[in-house]
Amino acid sequence: MHSDNAVGRGPWVTICPMAHAQTADGPLSFMERLNGPWHERAMQAFMVVVLAHWSEHLLQTLQIYVLGWPVPEARGLVGYFYPWIIKSELLHYGYAVVMLVGLWMLRPGFMGREDRRWWTIALGIQFFHHIEHFLLLVQYWSGHNLGGAPVPTSLIQFWVPRVELHLFYNTIVFIPMSVAMYYHMFPPPSAARLKCTCSWDHGVTATA
Repeated sequence: MHSDNAVGRGPWVTICPMAHAQTADGPLSFMERLNGPWHERAMQAFMVVVLAHWSEHLLQTLQIYVLGWPVPEARGLVGYFYPWIIKSELLHYGYAVVMLVGLWMLRPGFMGREDRRWWTIALGIQFFHHIEHFLLLVQYWSGHNLGGAPVPTSLIQFWVPRVELHLFYNTIVFIPMSVAMYYHMFPPPSAARLKCTCSWDHGVTATA
C-alpha cells in the first residue's frame, strides 16, 4: 500500500510526523518546524558553523607543527587578523554553548535508531566540552586558576596541551555527528518511513 505523495505538502516525505506546516492540533511550533520542514536547511547552516570552527583548530595545529610558529602566534585564520578573539574565554565558551544548543535543538529531527544514537553521543561529548570551557571562563573572571596554573586551565589540560586538547574535543564531537548524518541521509530500510529532506532519496515516495 502506497502512502500519500509528498507533492504539495511541503519538502518532507509525507510520513514524517512533523512534516507539514500545520497539523490537526494547529500550526507547528518553532521546534516542530525546525525538526520538520526546516530541518535540512537548519542542518546545513549548523554544519557550516561546525566545519568553520573545526577548520580553525586544524589550521592552528598546522601553524604549530608544520609551519613551526610559536604557540602564542598560532591563532588560526580569524585570530591572525583579530588576535583578541583567540584570547577571549567568553567567545570560546559562547561557541561551546552554541554547539550544545544546536545539537540539542536539532536532535528531535533524528528519528531513526542509529542516527539518533550517534547524534546523542555527540551531544554528550559536547556537554563535557562545554563544562571544560565553563571552567576556563570562571577562572578567567575570578583570577584564580586551577592548581595554581599561570593561565586558566581545564581539567584534561593538566595532561594535554590546550591546542591539541581542543582539536581533539572538536574532532570527537564531529565524528559521531558525521556517523549520525550518514544514517540520517542514507536511512536503513527499517527507518524509511522517517525520512526527511536530509535524506538523499527524499523525493521517492515512501511505501508501506
